[in-house]
Amino acid sequence: MRAEGKPRGAPAPDEGASAAASAEDVSAEDASAGAGPGQAMRFQVLGPVRLWRAERELDPGFPQQRALLALLLAHAGRAVPTGEILDAIWADRPPASALNVIRRYIGMLRRLLEPGLPPRAPGRRLLRRPGGYLLEAATDEVDLLRLRELTRQGKRAAATGRPERAAECFTRALREWRGPVAMGVPASAREHVQFTALERELLDTARLAADSALLCGRAEQALPALRQAVAHDPLDEPLHARLVLSLAACGLQAEALKAYDDIRRRLTRELGVAPGAELAAAHTRVLRQDVRRLTTGPVVELGREVAVVRIGAADAASPSQPASPSRPASSSPLASPSLPASPPPDPFARPAQLPPGLPVFAGRKAELDWLTDVAGTAAEAAGAVRAVLIGGMAGVGKSALAVHWAHQAADRFPDGQLYVALGAFDPARAAVQPADALRGMLAALGVSAPRMPHGVAALSGLYRSTLVGRRVLVVLDDAVDTERLRPLLPAAPGCLALVTSRNALPGLVASGVRPLRLEPPSAEDAREMLALRLGADRLGAEPRAADEIVARCGRLPLALAVVAARAVSRRDFPLLAVAAELREAQGSLDALAAVRTAFLSSYELLSPESARLFRLLSGPGGEDITPAAAAALAGLPVRRTGPLLGELAEARLLTQAAPGRYALHDLLRALAAELAEADSRPNAF
Repeated sequence: MRAEGKPRGAPAPDEGASAAASAEDVSAEDASAGAGPGQAMRFQVLGPVRLWRAERELDPGFPQQRALLALLLAHAGRAVPTGEILDAIWADRPPASALNVIRRYIGMLRRLLEPGLPPRAPGRRLLRRPGGYLLEAATDEVDLLRLRELTRQGKRAAATGRPERAAECFTRALREWRGPVAMGVPASAREHVQFTALERELLDTARLAADSALLCGRAEQALPALRQAVAHDPLDEPLHARLVLSLAACGLQAEALKAYDDIRRRLTRELGVAPGAELAAAHTRVLRQDVRRLTTGPVVELGREVAVVRIGAADAASPSQPASPSRPASSSPLASPSLPASPPPDPFARPAQLPPGLPVFAGRKAELDWLTDVAGTAAEAAGAVRAVLIGGMAGVGKSALAVHWAHQAADRFPDGQLYVALGAFDPARAAVQPADALRGMLAALGVSAPRMPHGVAALSGLYRSTLVGRRVLVVLDDAVDTERLRPLLPAAPGCLALVTSRNALPGLVASGVRPLRLEPPSAEDAREMLALRLGADRLGAEPRAADEIVARCGRLPLALAVVAARAVSRRDFPLLAVAAELREAQGSLDALAAVRTAFLSSYELLSPESARLFRLLSGPGGEDITPAAAAALAGLPVRRTGPLLGELAEARLLTQAAPGRYALHDLLRALAAELAEADSRPNAF
């Protein structure tokens, strides 16, 4: 559907012309140098996605085609990789025909932008580039490019001591902002990191506009943009601080105090925190009626230089001076000697905390593919998968799988990867408490220590708010229970948590977390693990010994790693000798002490009744355990042994092969036998 004439809300003709009003603005020479070929166009992405040819608005097409156009505009003259287009248009896994669909959308957009273009002609607007596509457009044709040019001019004016000129440029730049970025495209596409980055850019420009307007005594210029900015991000304290000061500077003292009270209540209700130092300083200035022309301007970045504007008698001869390394310049005009402003979280902090992947990782293809499929839905706006629980017995390779996949998928999470070793089953150290884990993650995300509230609930609220608009992968390794884990889970679309635990955590699964139960690898994959550690030649020279090692280790990765480490340290020993050592252990864990330690850390968390039943299961028949058989062993009613078997299964000390049927891994049976024997020797362990 097409509309004739200039639609409501379209840029007025004089707005485009005003961008060239002075020698410092976008000049005619600038526009012609970067002008796109063919008829003049106008594009809008800082609000509804729209385009015009001359004064005629064109229909951008299907929602996905509109999303493609928005992504091309958001990249502002840079080629968009095809992979990023697929990510933006299909938040979940792209269909097999995705590339053909993209080519069809590109062809339709080319014909829309250049209606006289012959079939299959590449055109001069929408260009193919290695690995992606580029939209060719002039600065005065795209609202985002006009905003960036005017913002650049404003920063230059601020750095050279002209706050009036800076305020004018920033205010005019913000006239290009007509609503949430990329309106009209599917919600899942709007969660793409490119669009969230544009929204952060707009908020940054609004802060600069407010700082400059307050500095030169023209707060009314920035007030409309500030109102729009705080409506867009109602928890941004630096923006609210500027709104409070700007209202007071415009003579709206009562409205300024009400604005402060509103944000104070919201922070308390939603995050459980009190206003920070910067917002409190603004409130104090309003109460003191100290909101006349300020004397410190914004810090602006110009390439590698940083300058701060200071206007006052002492600085009259030198309006611009660089920030001193020994005494950093204030980042806003809101600071006072008694109430120093605290810096906001760094919006571009990108943690990369993943530990190194296991160099001898092998197999698990089905599990890796499953994780990739599930993670594809993490960017959906509604009903998204926010967390995956990788569960399994001790030593089965949960952490190795999580870290290996996290490295593979890191490019899906461009805003960073967080990693917390919770240590719930680590006998060498105390488990990490939720509050400590949250503080560590907030620090990695750029939140300074003074801005962190007290209490798990408040920390969790701030953590989730900080993740809004970001695509971050969170690996929570070795968790023990649902209640301590829940505050650490992200809630924002685009973020995903990988949780590993020996416990089943049914409460977590009931809340929507997707479970992945990890079993010991196949014999073939177990042999590959050994081959990677010992060398294929050594394994190939003694295939029968290798098979025996795999079998006596129960295909458990931890046990295989222990045996392989022993074999590597004794390269002159044949593998037959290593297998014989396992054989001579006679079903005990004497040759696998590290495996025993790992198993015991799970066993020690059992209730006394479940621990007793586990010890009794060491006898024959461990491949097929039923509640009736367990009841006969324990001398208990069947109705009582059912829950006890369930507890053992949730602790991953039993495997539930089918409803009402359980199995005991060979190495766990060995542990049960040792514990049963130790009943008469309580100091054995």
